Amino acid sequence: MKNLRKEFPVVDQYTYLNTAYSGPLSTQLINHRRTQDQLQLERASLYRIENDSIFSTVKKTIGSSFGAQNSTIVLTQNFSIGINTIFNGLSTKSKVLLLENDYPAMQTAVASKGFDTKYVRWDKNIRENIKSAIDSYTPDIFAFSIVHYISGAKIDLAFIKDLKETYPNILFIADATQFCGTSAFDFENSGIDILGSSGYKWLLGGYGNAFFAFQKNTLEAVTPTPYKKNISISSAPDDYKSLEARFQPGHLDTFNFSSLNYSLKFLQSIGFDRIEKELEKLRRKLWFELADLNLIDTTNFCVQEHSSILNISGDKKLFQSLNKERIVCSQRGTGIRFSLHFFNSEDDIEHVIAVLKKVL
Repeated sequence: MKNLRKEFPVVDQYTYLNTAYSGPLSTQLINHRRTQDQLQLERASLYRIENDSIFSTVKKTIGSSFGAQNSTIVLTQNFSIGINTIFNGLSTKSKVLLLENDYPAMQTAVASKGFDTKYVRWDKNIRENIKSAIDSYTPDIFAFSIVHYISGAKIDLAFIKDLKETYPNILFIADATQFCGTSAFDFENSGIDILGSSGYKWLLGGYGNAFFAFQKNTLEAVTPTPYKKNISISSAPDDYKSLEARFQPGHLDTFNFSSLNYSLKFLQSIGFDRIEKELEKLRRKLWFELADLNLIDTTNFCVQEHSSILNISGDKKLFQSLNKERIVCSQRGTGIRFSLHFFNSEDDIEHVIAVLKKVL
């Protein structure tokens, strides 16, 4: 992975441990975007007409990246728009199961619409907590993030698949914004009915692009009956009255989705299996180094899966000390969040640990 670091100039200037906040753009992607901008400058509407196929192209790339070739893919400007559109289409009489302190966009999309809601505690007993809540609450929908955005704890996807087999009538909706781009993944065999992700974090695609994947017939199931009735009699062009159009109203940005497509192709060329192995190696090194400094809760280690997002005990003063040493990270929850991607190195980890030992 060392040769890939040169694609991300930011890592030469900073110890960049903040992909969970925003993934850096690669040099290759910037060059691609400059070309797209120049073409738009020179050709205006002709550029748009000639590149309109990028939306179908990026859907195919998403499908091949995440095992969703036979699924319905819709494009949105960000995850929040998509998840709100989904819940706008569901009956508020539905019972929704959520995880405590999950990603705000997910929780707000549910809470703001008046659903009957129950929350599950996310701790080392997460599997038992979810199973118990399903049995006692009997939800219609289980909406969750695969990776917790603060702690980095990761839901066991084999457990999710088993749950879906046991409870086939529950609609499983997953936020994969902190997951897609970090691991090999087969959506169509995952047990997840709807999966959404923004492209500006681990997919390194910049802002203004996101996608949702729907298992067969799921998109129709979450589309309101009045919408389906009205589009069936509408004289508008097909682009305006498809089920996908509810998520894609107006114009999508050719530039932004071209960026996502380009970055996905870049990640495919590296290999998601290879990225996953590299992240696990880096994550384990950072975890044990932080544990030696008593900065991280080790009680959940090897009890549940974990991503390459780690949150340490630390206040604003410590955060500022890290910033002064050009370590880019985030304050999240009651601590400080580090997030490692494949372009990070063991040298990055050693630098962070050296600084922590110096300032603590």
